Amino acid sequence: MGWIGIADRNGAIFDAGGLGKEARGGAQGTTLPRGTLMLETSLSADKKPQTLLEFHRRGAGPGSFSLQMLPGGSIVLIDRDGDDIRHATLAHDPNSRTDKIRLSYCWDIPGNRAQLTLEQPETDRMRTIAFAPPQAIAMTDLRAMIMESTQRDLHAEVDFLAISSEVEPVGPMPGLTGSIQVATPNGPAYADRLRRGDLVETATGEQVPVLHTVRRTVPARGSFCPVLIRAPYFGLVRDIVVAPQQRLVMSGSEVEYMFGKEAVLIPARHLVNGVSTFFADSPDLVTYHHILLPGHEEILAAGCPVESLYIGRLRRKPEALAASVLAGIDRFQLPEHPKPIWPVLKPFEAITLAMHRAA
Repeated sequence: MGWIGIADRNGAIFDAGGLGKEARGGAQGTTLPRGTLMLETSLSADKKPQTLLEFHRRGAGPGSFSLQMLPGGSIVLIDRDGDDIRHATLAHDPNSRTDKIRLSYCWDIPGNRAQLTLEQPETDRMRTIAFAPPQAIAMTDLRAMIMESTQRDLHAEVDFLAISSEVEPVGPMPGLTGSIQVATPNGPAYADRLRRGDLVETATGEQVPVLHTVRRTVPARGSFCPVLIRAPYFGLVRDIVVAPQQRLVMSGSEVEYMFGKEAVLIPARHLVNGVSTFFADSPDLVTYHHILLPGHEEILAAGCPVESLYIGRLRRKPEALAASVLAGIDRFQLPEHPKPIWPVLKPFEAITLAMHRAA
């Protein structure tokens, strides 16, 4: 089924049968045996405790659910149902803080497993803690958590809260919308139609086989909010819509002068300037696709060089692989990407280059 509820500063929406055109309908009953609660937030600069989410159950018995960030950086989850309490603490290094973090609490009653994951959208860093046994969450509580502001308190810095009826993946994130045309030896092909074994053309004209394809549907909020890049900027022959973390390949004399490199990678979110690049209007959900290539080669998306899916050394981390969009694939069939094909600019470097190009 997938995503069933989203709340942010502009309102809330909940449907037990699923949101969006891909919903198959059919409520899961009185409780969800598995699911994901996700929120994104900015971190406190004053090093004070932050209660990111606090929810109080009503009805048959007392209960609550909360996510808190402590001054030392730790994330604390407390799920209380009467006298039954689940507690988890996820250590987080405050010295590696970025402006935004994404928290995902996943529970799987049949699998007797729960996990809390912290991701930093501006980096590839991720921390996870697993614990058991999880508690099922009532559908009425999930609805109230999204829709009833009198029962839950969201910190002012929380960008959005979302709930899925599935254990959502974490880790490497696809970044191309399905309507983007990718260069292949047989001409442009839509990103959502590429399959394992197809050949694509790299920006240098090489023909490379697609090892795997991935897709993921996410709330079109926060660090998932799609970015519209207009042609003819960045070599585009038509407008494209990508995920904010999708990295474009930038080259040219100013790149060599400023960074001493032939080319660099810059996330699309740092290009948003209201002229060539915008945050796009979108339905509540957006689906992103991508292709995995042997060496993290750059590909041409409507004429613009962009990176293929970067997975680092994911194959060496069985638990992280099992929680990712590549779950179920034999790790020995996966490549290793020791480092990105080009250096990734830091946020201030990316913004400086984007402003220089727009000048």
